[in-house]
Amino acid sequence: MRHLLSAIALLLLAAPVTAAELRIDPVRSRADFSVRLLWVSTVTGSFDAIRGDVTVTHPDSTAVVTAHIDTDSIRMDSARLRRWVLAPEFFDAEHHPRIDFVSLPIPMRALTQGGEVQGSLTMRGVTRPVTFRIESNDCPPESLAGCVLRLQGIIDRTDFEMRGHRGALSDRVNLGMAIVLEAS
Repeated sequence: MRHLLSAIALLLLAAPVTAAELRIDPVRSRADFSVRLLWVSTVTGSFDAIRGDVTVTHPDSTAVVTAHIDTDSIRMDSARLRRWVLAPEFFDAEHHPRIDFVSLPIPMRALTQGGEVQGSLTMRGVTRPVTFRIESNDCPPESLAGCVLRLQGIIDRTDFEMRGHRGALSDRVNLGMAIVLEAS
């Protein structure tokens, strides 16, 4: 009997540790963008529909962030500007209803202490490598439920085939996410 218990204990210790999942709270999370217009003003918008998850792998203490943003969930001050950014020359929401971000594995300490987050951004059917900066927060790494992860980055819109109004609109677009985590 003692050998059987020892064998079970060894099997349990050798079993692969499963990944923990945290969900992005779609109600409290958002994504924002801003771009300079005529070098005088800034066009801003906020996406209300963002969802996804953060998968934490315990053996190597890393996490992977996956976020999906519905392009037609954009909120802007001007209805005319909203129609324009959803049109084919910008987000082309009819043909590309979603923006996706998938990070490379991130050390857990970066989720709380801040640092760079590298990954792939897919927009308008084009996938490019991107780097975001994650801000530090007061959350303990062992308990991220309820935490807010803030990511900021700059992308070049021409990398994603957004070439309209290049004389009036900057190619540099600020993109940010405020992701509220919850247990799945």
